[in-house]
Amino acid sequence: MGSETQENISMERSKQEEEGMAEPVSPTGQYFNSSVLSICVLGVLESEVPIDDSPTMSLLQDVFLPINPRFSSIMISDRKGEKQWKRVDVNLKNHVNVPTFPAGLSPKSYENYFNGYLSKIALEPLPQTQPLWEMHIIKYPTSNAAGNLIFKLHHALGDGFSLMGALLSCLQRVENPSIPLTFPPLQLRSKPEIFKSKKSTVSETFSSIFNTMSDFGWSLLKSSVVEDVQSPVRSGDDGVEFKPITISTMTFSLDQIKQIKTRLGVTINDVITGIIFYGIRLYMLAVSNNSTNAHSTALVLLNTRIIGSYKSATAKYIHSTLKNSSMTISNVIGPVERMALANHPVKGLYFMVVGVPQSLTITMVSYTGKLRIAVGTEKDFIDPQKFKSCIENAFEMIFKSSCEALSRAN
Repeated sequence: MGSETQENISMERSKQEEEGMAEPVSPTGQYFNSSVLSICVLGVLESEVPIDDSPTMSLLQDVFLPINPRFSSIMISDRKGEKQWKRVDVNLKNHVNVPTFPAGLSPKSYENYFNGYLSKIALEPLPQTQPLWEMHIIKYPTSNAAGNLIFKLHHALGDGFSLMGALLSCLQRVENPSIPLTFPPLQLRSKPEIFKSKKSTVSETFSSIFNTMSDFGWSLLKSSVVEDVQSPVRSGDDGVEFKPITISTMTFSLDQIKQIKTRLGVTINDVITGIIFYGIRLYMLAVSNNSTNAHSTALVLLNTRIIGSYKSATAKYIHSTLKNSSMTISNVIGPVERMALANHPVKGLYFMVVGVPQSLTITMVSYTGKLRIAVGTEKDFIDPQKFKSCIENAFEMIFKSSCEALSRAN
């Protein structure tokens, strides 16, 4: 081997060492952490018992950080201007926050402080000089829990499934920590809906192609020209992503949702989206009788890993599509069994996507036979209590109607 070749290898090694064995940032990661967009995920774990934070540092060091190298990396630009993940030494103390609230208050009062704190950290940007995550430990009891643990993770670290999966991988079964958590199986539609006549299949294929082309064209218009009108769920203000939000939650029985599904012969997703959209309609009617004529578009967040390359101005395209729509909906399937984090049984969990330029964001996660719906609403524009009541009323009305439909069928 010649001296020139050895010198080139040595230079390449020193370059890699200088860049900390950097890993390219995915296109989606760049879009979600740009001058136009900065989107994060808040994951909230509600503890059944008062929180003992003494094992926090060892848990983060030994369990959390090894899950994903990006949890120990910062985003940098290389010599060519390309975004890279660079491994760094993590000072865990800079990532853990334990707020202090006034002493001796009731759980209801602490819940108000907790909600205010959640709204506050939803707005605060994560420092770019350290790995893009934070942990917040709330030791005060609320109406729902003896304490709360909040993970704030930048969406550049991964999509919603991988981020929530990372959090869930830190937890164990309450009854038997040695056995992994299990998740509900994916359900396929029944055979009569799959095996159809060839004529119907061909017809529907052309219809599907047309709908795909139509949806693609509509998304282009939505990002540039067509904008949802102002409504009780969309202020349409510029910079709405920088305004305070209120996060509220509600819980529904999955058994009751499955009963509706069976009675109406639809899917669980059909039932859930039906409840949400009917609840939104009830809220719009409650605010203004004319508002249900307003054109409102909901964006459903799906897998973003198919994006193959980074294109400059695309982040603006994504921002415009979000801004011109009325709301975003996202869901994650949670575990069937009760789980615990560092011997703290988890009573409930939910998550929220923050930093999106919309007045309304809805997320869902299942856990131990229950569906938790979280709603992020623009503060002082959408009434969170009225909105929550409308969603709950929609569920009750749909459940009652499905019972009546079953009675008539019998």
